[in-house]
Amino acid sequence: MATQNLILYTTLGCSLCEKAKVEIWPLLDKYPLRLESVDIAEDETLTRLFGWSIPVVGLGATDDVLCWPFTSEELDAWLAQRVV
Repeated sequence: MATQNLILYTTLGCSLCEKAKVEIWPLLDKYPLRLESVDIAEDETLTRLFGWSIPVVGLGATDDVLCWPFTSEELDAWLAQRVV
């Protein structure tokens, strides 16, 4: 299975994003995924989409994401439906 990116939509000083990483890290090897942080402040569209809901994770499609709060179990179930 090829490694793909799990995108963490974040911004500088996001303390919840650090909490989200704790839920994300255990699943990276399982699927296999690489964590890519994307700062929403650098993109007007991402700021509009996720400004009030970060941290948000996704696999690239901004209309199919998982918003915080989530547990590693919830993220696992979300990924199981999307990572082939």
